[in-house]
This record gives sequence, structure tokens and C-alpha cells, in this order.
Amino acid sequence: DSSSKAQRTGWLHSKPKEKSEKKDIDNSIPKESAARKLLRMAKLQQKTNHRIISPPTFHACGEGRRAVITENFISVPLDRYSSPSPSSSSSSLEEKIDIYFSIVDLITTPEEEAFFISLQKTDTTQVSSAKYRIREQQKRASDYKDFIALKNANECMLYLQGGPGFGAPQPINGIGLGDKSSWVGAALGKGYKRVVLMDQRGTGKSTTITKQTLEKKFRDLFVLDDLSPSVISSSCPSSMQSVNTELEDFKVSNPDLADKFQHALGQATNYMTHFRADNIVKDAEAVKDALLLPLEEDDNSPRPWGAALGQSFGGFCMMSYLSLIPNPPKICLLTGGIAPMLTNVDDVYHSLRERVKERNLKYYDRYPGDVAIVRRIVKRLIEKPASLPSGGMLTARRFLQVGISLGGSPSAFASLHSLFSSVFLSEDDDDFSRSFLKTIDSIQPFDDNPIYYLMHESIYADLNSKCKETEWSAMRAYDNCTDFGLEAVLANENQPVLLVGEVVLPWMSDGDYAELSGLSMRALAHSLASKNDWGYLYNAENMRKVLAVDGTGLSRAAAAVYYDDMYVDFNSCMKVTERGNPLENCKVFVTNEYQHSGLRDDGASIFCKLLGMARGEVGTPS
Repeated sequence: DSSSKAQRTGWLHSKPKEKSEKKDIDNSIPKESAARKLLRMAKLQQKTNHRIISPPTFHACGEGRRAVITENFISVPLDRYSSPSPSSSSSSLEEKIDIYFSIVDLITTPEEEAFFISLQKTDTTQVSSAKYRIREQQKRASDYKDFIALKNANECMLYLQGGPGFGAPQPINGIGLGDKSSWVGAALGKGYKRVVLMDQRGTGKSTTITKQTLEKKFRDLFVLDDLSPSVISSSCPSSMQSVNTELEDFKVSNPDLADKFQHALGQATNYMTHFRADNIVKDAEAVKDALLLPLEEDDNSPRPWGAALGQSFGGFCMMSYLSLIPNPPKICLLTGGIAPMLTNVDDVYHSLRERVKERNLKYYDRYPGDVAIVRRIVKRLIEKPASLPSGGMLTARRFLQVGISLGGSPSAFASLHSLFSSVFLSEDDDDFSRSFLKTIDSIQPFDDNPIYYLMHESIYADLNSKCKETEWSAMRAYDNCTDFGLEAVLANENQPVLLVGEVVLPWMSDGDYAELSGLSMRALAHSLASKNDWGYLYNAENMRKVLAVDGTGLSRAAAAVYYDDMYVDFNSCMKVTERGNPLENCKVFVTNEYQHSGLRDDGASIFCKLLGMARGEVGTPS
């Protein structure tokens, strides 16, 4: 059990952790007195701090339907594995984080519309008072919970976003509600009256992780940044060894600050370990429980989500749900998101590297003129990197990371071609246009979403798998391939420069990305990459058990697997679904009609197909 192991990260050590006992979730609701009900709800409200942040908003969905959107959050424990101190009489001493989620409710009766209109009322004369706002938000949430009176979550659907590091799409702004325009609209027409879009911990509005928030929380982690070079030479990229060497020098020149830094690095590393799928799925359970009416203490009947959908990394989270939660969602849908839990992480990155190479060649087949343009850009950046509006540096190696979009939407190739066409001020001018530099900042998400960098490879690290640590696996895959080596490629005029795919690399904290750089972020990145005692994410036996088709299973699952996926390796996915393996009873829809963005490009169609497969209404696979 991972809970019996001490958490270690290189030379960092934290105290052993013990898993707290998990209580079963109840199902039916006996009648209770009004006084007891009020007391029970008050205790639950105090524990979760459920609030509806602002008045609900109404939106037309087409086909004669209307929906209302509420913005919610609850508070949950940061550490779900440590037992509360026996000397503590209150849970208020444990560290909490906020989990934000939007709820899309389908309005089906005049009474529902009247209720949500009543929730829109607010006292504008009191909005400047923080205490008043909190009370008003808590009352909205309490009234909402009383009105919907959920005895179970059968008509509730959960969405788990891809990443890691990105918040869920915002209704209307990020995803439509029409029955044919998005999977959300389709779900509202397939028996799910309520769709919950949760920002995973550390993302969106859920106690967001950025360099700025880390600076406020771990001030001592940043005490040496002004004394350490923020830019590291590209000829000698940073490593955990170089970080330790620099720290040893500071212990001589500035021992007090060095000790503070080392202690803070241990704290920050331990803090970040709580932002993985094992805790994300427990947060999803807490969101569900916050919406359900309380039950009698001796009633242990389960009340799982009616359905859940996981896109990309969200699918990885879905597999953690099936592994770690006793009563996972009744229907689990995965799109481009079967975790390669049976394949070594180095093998995964080697395979994905070859897929990225093929996407590059297909791109150049479509836009052969861009071979020379990309070569010209790279040569220019090798000679003189460009300063970016964000404060980072556009180096040749950073520029190659625009290849992350090669496997995106159907318009990805055209978008890249448009970008390359706007790089220089003119054909005869080697100065970069400011518009191009601004675009680079906007399309590379790492600065604003550092979890995507810091925690990316950790999604493959599982105590049950072949991968106990990652140690910059993607770097090994690309360093061992001369096709991606710039020096060799530039020496051969007939060889195109290949862009890289979705990878995180150690040099990204060496000055290229301003919000990832400095000794603080550099040390944190290497500390997490060298961590070799990650906990459990997946349990093959539990997955087979909950998906059993002999009448004992608790869930049904269906997955869309994209044959040409550049982000999640096809062969590694299919291995997990083979007979005898964890997802052997997950129905699989294999297609090359879509890229990884299929859910965004044709969400309603894919959702309906997968839901029909899981329910046994669609005969796929044949």
C-alpha cells in the first residue's frame, strides 16, 4: 500500500502518510424530522462550504429547451490520505482547497423556472460586504439543494477535462448547449437533467496553481531567485544535479537563505503531489455528495453519478475512478483517454514520437513551401532568440514546440500554415512581427498552466505499474532520435525540420518560459521529475471487477480510440482493452475519422454513439 511508504523526492523526505478510512456512500432517504434535517444540512454545509457564487443565468438551447447555469464551489481537504490529528477537536485545522464547478440544469417545468428566477435576486446595497456575499452565496446553494432535492445522482453527469492543468470548458463561452452542437446539449436530451463541469484541483478557478500563487504560498522557495541566473545556457541544460550543486554553493555563501529554500522546496514538492487523478476523482465524489440530500447514518446504499465523460487526461482520471472509488459512475465514457497503464512510459514516448514525425511529414506534404520557411525561422532563432511579450524567450527549441497542435482539430494544419506565413515583417526582412510573437505566447499554454508542465509526466507514474518515476522520459525519446536533432537536420538541406509534439522537457524552466523559470520553478520541476515513490493511480483487478458483465459489475464503459492520435498512443490503448486486461469489458469505437479533438469537433455524435454502446443500444463493436 502506498500509504505505508514515506513520500520521497530525491533528497527530500516527508512524513509517512496513512490513508483515512473511506465511508460508503448512501442511496435512499428515509423521512426525518425538520429539526434533524436542518442540523444535518447545517453540518454538511459547514464542512463543504458549498456556495453558488453569482446569480444563475438562463440560456436558450434550441429545440424548445432552456437551461440555467450556476457557478459553484466547495472546499475539500488538500490531503485526503492523512488522518486528522487526534488532539484536534475541529477539522478546520486541516488545509482546504476550493473546487469550482459549473452546473447546467435543464428546465422542464414552470416551477423550476420560477425557482431559478428567485435565485437571481440579490441585495445590491450589500455587495461590498464580504461577509454578506458569503452568506448570500451559501444561502443560494442551500436553497438550490433543497429545491432539486436529489435522492440519487442518476440524472447527473460529470465531465472530466483533459490536461493535466486545464479547467473545464465554460458553458456558452467554451461549449454550446444545443442538442447537435455539443455533447453537453446531447446529454441534456439523453436523460441527464444536470451536467456538472468541474475544474480539477489546481486548474481554472479551483485553487489555481500558477507561479504567482506558488510565490504567495511558498515565499521561501523564491528567496534565491534574484541571486541565481534565470537563464541557463542551452549548451548545458539544468538537471537535478545542477540544482543540488547550486544549492550547495548557496549553503556556503548564504546558508540561511539556502536552508529556507531547501525546506520550502520539500514543502512545495509534497504540496504538488496532491494534484493528481487519485485526488481529482475524490473531489468529484465530494461535489456529488454536496448536491445530494443527506441520508440516515446507517444507510450504506451507493449513489454514484449517473454517467461521467472523460476527455484525454480526463479518461485517465476515469480509469482512476474505476480503480479507486468503490462506486464509480454507472456509465463511464472515455474519448481519446485510455491510459497506457500496461506500457513503460519510455516506450509510450518513443511510439508517440514516431506518430509526431508522421504528422510532420503529412503537414509538409500539404504545405511543401513551409519546409524552407520553418528552416529559415529556426536558423534565425539560433542566431538570435527573440524576446516575447510575456517575458520569456523564443528560442529555436521553444519554437519547435508549436508542433503540439499538429494533431489537433481538422484546421490545425491550416492554422500552423497561417502562423508561419506571418512570422517575418516581409520576405526580405528577418525581423519577427510583433503579431507573431504575441501569437506564440497565446498558443503555448505552459506559462499560464504550469501543472501542464510540472505534473505532466507524473500521469504515467503509478505504484502498480512499470513506471515508478519518469525522470524526463520524453527528453530521452527525442534525444535518441537524430531526425529531431537540429544540428544534423540543418546540415542537410533536403531534410525538413521536425516540430515536436506534446512533451515537457527540462530546459523549459531554463529561461525560455518566464513563468516556469528561476531557481524556484527549476528546482520544483526537477524535484517532481525525480520523484520515485508516487502512489497508486490504477488497479487492474478493481477495474475488471466493477466492469464485469456477469451481473456483478457496477459500471458500464465505452471508449473512442483515435487511430491516428498524436497524444495518446493507439497501440498502448488497445493493449489495455484486450481480453484479460483491465478494460476488457469496455466497448471500443476505433476510428480514424477524428483526431484527438473529436469530442470538440463532433461532440454530440461521438457522445450519442458511446452512450448507446454503453447502454447496449448501438451495435459497436460489431
